Amino acid sequence: QVQLVETGGATVQAGDSLRLSCLASGKTFSTVYVGWFRQSPGKEREFVARIARSPGLAFYADSVKGRFTASRDNAKNTAYLEMNNVKPEDTGTYFCAGDSRGSAWYRRPGEYDIWGQGTQVTVSS
Repeated sequence: QVQLVETGGATVQAGDSLRLSCLASGKTFSTVYVGWFRQSPGKEREFVARIARSPGLAFYADSVKGRFTASRDNAKNTAYLEMNNVKPEDTGTYFCAGDSRGSAWYRRPGEYDIWGQGTQVTVSS
């Protein structure tokens, strides 16, 4: 079973860049699709990005497209979310999640069976 731990959250200013990491334990990380979600107080968990099992194929929410880049290094058991030109509306707790089945409904949190504990990102204006 894969376990996920996110790091890299911080308080930054609008326009800054930030990179989140998601370190996986377990031997099957390369078989898991990785999603990134975020959640703010009082709001539902929101899809941010998803990367396929092989590096290179990624999908993004419209709100982050062109600013965020999801990637992974299977040799290091790590997924990344590069966040550029961040905005105050990017504030939230960011979670990485694993989908071991390869669901087509990848924007839905319920399709993921493995979750990290989250890392806080705060963007000030």
